[in-house]
Amino acid sequence: MNRRHLLRLGALAPVALAFPKLATAASSKIVLGQSAAFSGPASALGERYKEGALLAFERVNARGGINGRTIELRSVDDGYEPDRCAENTQKLLKDDVFALFGYIGTPTSVAALPLATAARTPFFAPYSGAEALRSPFNRMAFHVRASYNDETAEIVKQITSIGMKRIGVFYQNDSYGKAGLDGMTAALKAHNLAAVGLGTVERNTVNVDAAVGTILADKPDAIVLISAYKSCAAFIRAARKQGFSGSFYNVSFVGTQALAAELGQDARGVAISQVMPLPFSATVPISADYLSAGKALGAKFEPNYGGIEGFVAARTIIEGLRQAGNNVTPETLVTALENMPELNLGGFFVDFTDRSHAGSKYVDMTILTAEGKVRH
Repeated sequence: MNRRHLLRLGALAPVALAFPKLATAASSKIVLGQSAAFSGPASALGERYKEGALLAFERVNARGGINGRTIELRSVDDGYEPDRCAENTQKLLKDDVFALFGYIGTPTSVAALPLATAARTPFFAPYSGAEALRSPFNRMAFHVRASYNDETAEIVKQITSIGMKRIGVFYQNDSYGKAGLDGMTAALKAHNLAAVGLGTVERNTVNVDAAVGTILADKPDAIVLISAYKSCAAFIRAARKQGFSGSFYNVSFVGTQALAAELGQDARGVAISQVMPLPFSATVPISADYLSAGKALGAKFEPNYGGIEGFVAARTIIEGLRQAGNNVTPETLVTALENMPELNLGGFFVDFTDRSHAGSKYVDMTILTAEGKVRH
């Protein structure tokens, strides 16, 4: 499923909001605040997203910035814990960051979004597909990735197309896992099916034995996993050790390369839905642009899905800042983004209007090899 264009809407009429902070033309920087996992078992997700975003920000800064102002990404660690994220967000807002950018995960983003909304501060490109961040419509929240509902619909479509109907679900016991479970429930219902086994794991743990036993007892043909890479890897290893020979499917948040690294040769045949184009080769212009920017890092650059998502998010907000003009404010940024329908970043489209900030529905399916490679 590669639906890149959303329904064209009528004349745009942005709602005027009284933003309390204004960024003057005299300011030398546009500061974006990010709270993300840079430690703990989900740290690879934050690190890779940030690396990709910095490729775009550092390149635009080297070329003179946005109307003479450089972009600074101020990143702080929350370890993928909502309480720490909320505390970080309060501090960033107190420091008058221009916008919040690139938060990692559903439970953390759910904790942060109300704070951003109250402060009238844009909340841009969270690394999450949860409907709770999209509905009801929030004028402060912008998304550059497809939702978990989009991903799970594509996963179920693929599973059922090859005749499998007994589908188990392993999910993280928090708002992320439950968002994915809701997507799976709706997708299965559309095919007159229901999950045949449910098992959970607590966030930032790998205590999966109970979930493995519960799900395998119902004899599924395939298991969909909605958790972070360490717990998913632990589940896959344990399930295979107990003789499960069926298929495993993951949503994109799992962290593709991180999961492959955790699994080693056990990665063979594990499927993952993706919400970004293939980052490893110049198959589309945005991928070529990402790979070209990555050359600045030299040998340490390893292209990955988290990186290209951060790069896409950064490219999008950069274009919004340009369109907002010389005296950019949070309000003019929001209005500029809402007036950029079908932004073509090079074969990947982001489509915002004043009625929808769900910028993409792009979903692609990939599979891992025993060597940790990603194949379509």
